[in-house]
This record gives sequence, structure tokens and C-alpha cells, in this order.
Amino acid sequence: MPTLIVFILLLASSVSASDSKVSQDARSPTESYFMWLWHSRLYLYSAAALVFGLWFLLKKKSVSKDSSKEENDKADKAPKKNDRETKEVHVSGVKIFYGSQTGTAKGFANELSEEVKALGLPAEVIDMKDYDPDDQLADECISKSVCVFLVATYTDGQPTENAEWFCKWLEEASTDFRYGKTYLKGLRYAVFGLGNSVYVGHYNTVCKNVDKWLWMLSGRRIMTRGEGDCNVVKSLNGSIQADFLAWKVKFLNRLKTLAKGEKKSCSGKCKTEGSCKNKRKERQEEEKKTSPQNNSSEDDLVESSSDEDESGLPDEKKTVLDVEDLGNIMNSVKKAKSKEESQRDGQMVKLSKLNGVQKIEDEGERREMITPALREALTKQGYKLIGSHSGVKLCRWTKSMLRGRGGCYKHTFYGIESHRCMETTPSLACANKCVFCWRHHTNPVGTEWRWKMDPAEKILEDALEKHQNMIRQFRGVPGVKPDRYEEGLAVKHCALSLVGEPIMYPEINNFIRLLHHHQISSFLVTNAQFPQEIRSLVPVTQLYVSVDASTQDSLKKIDRPLFKDFWPRFLDSLKALGEKKQRTVYRLTLVKSWNVEEMQAYSELIALGQPDFIEVKGVTYCGESSASSLTMANVPWHQEVVTFVQQLADMLPEYEIACEHEHSNCLLIAHTKFKVDGEWWTWIDYERFQELVQAYDESGGQQTFSALDYVAKTPSWALFGAQEQGFDPAETRFQRRNKSKDISGC
Repeated sequence: MPTLIVFILLLASSVSASDSKVSQDARSPTESYFMWLWHSRLYLYSAAALVFGLWFLLKKKSVSKDSSKEENDKADKAPKKNDRETKEVHVSGVKIFYGSQTGTAKGFANELSEEVKALGLPAEVIDMKDYDPDDQLADECISKSVCVFLVATYTDGQPTENAEWFCKWLEEASTDFRYGKTYLKGLRYAVFGLGNSVYVGHYNTVCKNVDKWLWMLSGRRIMTRGEGDCNVVKSLNGSIQADFLAWKVKFLNRLKTLAKGEKKSCSGKCKTEGSCKNKRKERQEEEKKTSPQNNSSEDDLVESSSDEDESGLPDEKKTVLDVEDLGNIMNSVKKAKSKEESQRDGQMVKLSKLNGVQKIEDEGERREMITPALREALTKQGYKLIGSHSGVKLCRWTKSMLRGRGGCYKHTFYGIESHRCMETTPSLACANKCVFCWRHHTNPVGTEWRWKMDPAEKILEDALEKHQNMIRQFRGVPGVKPDRYEEGLAVKHCALSLVGEPIMYPEINNFIRLLHHHQISSFLVTNAQFPQEIRSLVPVTQLYVSVDASTQDSLKKIDRPLFKDFWPRFLDSLKALGEKKQRTVYRLTLVKSWNVEEMQAYSELIALGQPDFIEVKGVTYCGESSASSLTMANVPWHQEVVTFVQQLADMLPEYEIACEHEHSNCLLIAHTKFKVDGEWWTWIDYERFQELVQAYDESGGQQTFSALDYVAKTPSWALFGAQEQGFDPAETRFQRRNKSKDISGC
């Protein structure tokens, strides 16, 4: 390029020189110069263009060098970014829980811990008896840790002694609506069981249950459950040690994958319609699952853990036939053979025109109330069944007060010691099918007693034994106070409000007398459908009537009673309550958009029965059910309940708001006769009550007593408007993490 420019300039100069020689004599120097420029203009233009082109090429090379330098700089920075990505923690550590009786599981736990540490990951070995799942297990959902459960199956398919409490809590939480189905969402876990296939009916039962319960609470299983067999004849690898070794290798490989970070699987919503590897894998897995040759334990687990089949809340059609639904099938039942009738669940009875039930004359024909399907459903819900029609269950407030975490609203309102309270019922049957039923209508229904009957002495004896056995399971549990544990073994109160209608039990008076004979106070709840039974009831410490609605239409919609004359029965029951001399209570359950607007009607019902106290509580949502349309939208906020109670109290000249238990979303309206010299006396002197009821019984009912004869002063922290809002300052408040649902209730 420079050579070309020089050549052009020389050519231009030679031409201009010849021209100048020709005309230099004829023109002046200035004219000669301009003439030279004019004649050389073509060459000058060409030279300028070449110079500009050369400058442009040099500039372009400079820009390309700068861009390549920037790219090199970016390339140098890229590895640093990748370094940060590799440093992102996907697994913070491994927590290895063991339930061991002879030390085998503990040895496996220590062995696995060393292997995990060799991978560069923290590992912790935890004895299940030293771990409080109620306080700590939910935290594992967000800690990015992996939990391993090495659990042995002990005698009769039960957990080992050190794992007994952990498994008990896990079982109850998996079926307790207060925790919710997503309570352990985010928890990554693996399970290995230690069992012996010689025990055919109990082989690795504990590990299967732990796996199922974690899965029911939305825990994420990172690999298939492992099952070790001490029976060398049937062990897959020749011994339980070899079984564990094979499972351990798989677990460590899986752990390495998790530590590197898993790629997100295809959601199935690909933009292109081409083949998808993940879809093909999913189809292959589905084909394996549906294949009759595939009998993997994990598939069995998922199938047996479905909400419909194993949740303990089956549809009514699957478990119990209601009396009101039998009309359409009675014709076919009458034609059935006697052998077929004997195989039915005991719900088939003759119909009458009055209330749909005719009492069976022959006592020998009576069936047991608890059918096999009902027994299975209630057992899964945590009930300890007694005989053929009774049950007992440990209240969550009992567990709470054993740990010093506060009692129920009865503790705040009436001075009950929640850890010494037994919740039971002598009748699982009920005459209503309330929309907010805690048990989703798994209990039987009926309008009169038509089943076999167990004696009251046997029911109370078994109830006390089963309750004490449940309390004993808390011995040594983290957080349980030793003095509370010892006190809890001695039952002092009995809440006859578990489920069903206790007043239906024909020997209810004998049962109450037995309670008082054992120095146990009685708190009985009835659904106001049996007025004659209320009138004939012997004195109880406190008698409740559930007033779930104040008008006939709303009561029918909420309680869904079986009696056709339910409203006259309801009103007559309130009148019968007003005739009682001992403590009486209206229990109002507020259901938003259902019964909170009936203020005037409520005040009229209160005037009818003149109760000593009125408990107003927001409904507790107990999960989805095909038998109820209730949702969380129907649960009122505590402030909404407070507003309702204030408006209702203003309409009642002889009543005032006395107490509040914010944690249960509950308030107490009391008759002003319990306000002495400006101070409330809503608590109960239980020793004085026992003296009075003993004198009543010994005199054959001649020596009567009233509600004011066994009152005690209410502490300041329990009063409405107190800073504590009904929480005993002697207790320690505990807030559960991710409390997505109302877990109050009692």
C-alpha cells in the first residue's frame, strides 16, 4: 500500500513538472500553482482516498484487538464464577438417628457416620431418646441436612425402648390435622430397618411405619427403604451386616449426587414436541410399578399410604352406614339370607315411622358398636378403644402441660390441671353429623342405644389403665418435667367430650358416680338432643350443652341432626339445663358465614337456659372432608371472636366477659353472681365439690348444693384484658414453626 501511494505521487509530480515547463513563461507563479492543482486533482483525490482507507484499516485492527482483550478478560473471570457455584452447599450434613435394643443399629450408625465424614461432609449420630421431634424435626426441613433413620423392630413389632417416643410422636403427627400434611415438606430422608423374617407378622414393621409416616407428612424419600434381615436363610445378602453394607453403598452414591446438586427434572411442559428422556424414564417407571412382577416395598408403601385408604379418615360410605341412609336398602336386606346378615357390620336394624329406628327387643341380637372398619379408622386417629363402644385419647394439652408449655382454656377458665385430665367417652355414637366434626364422621350415628353394652366399672377401669399407659410413654422424653409426669399418672379430671354423645350411654349416671368415687371431677358435654336424659342426670362438676346455632335452619345446616324433631328437642334440652343447680355452660362455636350474625337469637336462647357460663370459641378447622364443606375461610380471627362476644355481652344484662384464652381463640362470659366484690370466682374448688357430691349421694339426693358452693377465685392472668391473654405465666410459651393452621382446639 505505501509503494502504490509513492508511485502515484511521482507520476503526479512528473506530469505537473512538464506542464509547468510549458507554461511557466506565460503565467505568474500563483496562477501556475492553481493550474497545477487543477490538472492534478484526480491524482490528489486518489491519494486522499487511499490515505483514508489506510487509516480505516488500522482503526479496525485496533478495535478487534480491544474486543479480543475483553473476551479474554471475561474468559479469565468465568472460572471464578464456576468456583462460586461449586462452593454452593447442597447438603449441609447428615444426621443419623438410631433406634437400637442390642446395639446393632447403633454400630451401623457409627459406621455410616465415619463413611460420610470420609466424603468431607459433617455427620452426627443421634440417639432417638435424646431427640425431641416436636421441637426439632421441622427445623431439618430448612437446614439442607439429610436425615437417616436406622431403626430396629423389637418384640411384637414394636419400636425399641429408645425409639418408642419418637415413633409415637411421628405416628400421631401423621394423622393429626393440626400439624397438616405438609409439616415436614423439605425434609430429605432415608430409612434402613433391622428385622428378622422369622417373625412373619412383624418383619421390619417399625422401619416401614417410620417411612410411611414421614412420607405422609410430605418428607422426601431420597432412596428406596432398606430392610436388613437377621435370618441368614432369607437375607438377600447372607446376613444383616451384608444387607446394611449393600444399602450403605447405594446411600453414599446417592449422597454424592445430592452434594453436587441435582439438576431439575423436566416438568413435562417442553416447548418442542420431540422426545423427552425424563418422560421416557417416567413411563418406564410407571410400567414397572404397574407390572405384576414388581413387588418392591416402596411401591407397596405409596399404595398403602394414600390419604383415602390409610389416613384414618375414610369416607362414610366405606366405614359406617348412617341410620338415615338405610331406607333405600332395607327391602334387599330383608330378603338376604341369615348367614349374610350375620356378616354385616351391625348397622342393620328395623325401621319405624317415628325416628327411623325401632329398638331391638332381643338383647342377644344386639351387635357391637365398634365394627372392624371403625376400629381400624379410630385406632389410626390415636384412640385407645375400650370394650365395644368406648374410647380414650390423650389430649394435646395434656402433652403440653407435661412439658410446662401451658394448659387448655379449661385451665384458664376453671383451674383444671391439663396434665391430670383424661379425655374419654362411654359412647362413640352420636345423634348429629356436625360440619366441624373433628373425626370426619368415622364414628357411628343413631338416635337411641341399640348396641351391646359394657358395664361402667369395666369402662372406667380400662380407661384409667390406657390413659396411664399413654402417660408412661412420656417418661424420659426431652422437656417433660419429672414432677408433672408423676402427677399425670394420677387422674384428677375427666372430660367426657372426646367424641360422640356420652349421655346416650344407658349407665351414664353410674359412670359419673364412679368418677366421683375415685375423686375425679366430671365435665360432660351433650349436643342438646336428649332432654330427658339431661333431667335424670346426677350432679356433675360442670355440665355443657353445645349451642352451635341459634335458629332452626342454621342448626340443621351446621349440626345436621338425625332426629326429625331436633328443634323441639334442642329447646327442651336448654330448659332442662336451666333446671340444674350445679355449674352449667353453653358452648358456642362460631363458624364464619354460618352463625355469627344471629346475635339476637343467641341472647334469647341464653335467657331460656340461664347458664352459669357461656364459652364462645372460634371453630377449629380440621382438614378437608367429603362430609363437610368447611374451609379455613370459615375460621374467625381471635379479634372477630372478641368483637362478637362484646356485642353479645352487651345484650345480656346479667352477664359480663370474665376470661380469655387467646391461644384457643376462646372467651368466657360469666353470670355476674360469680363476681364478688368486683372479683371473679370462676375457678372450681375441686376438693369442696367432692365433699358436696359425697354428701349428696349419702343422703340419697336430699342434701343438695349449688354452683356457688364450690367456687374459687380466678387469678389475674386469666381475666379478660390481662396482658397474658389467658396464658399461665408459670408456664413457658412455645410457638411451633410454620404454624399454617389453627392448632388450638381442645
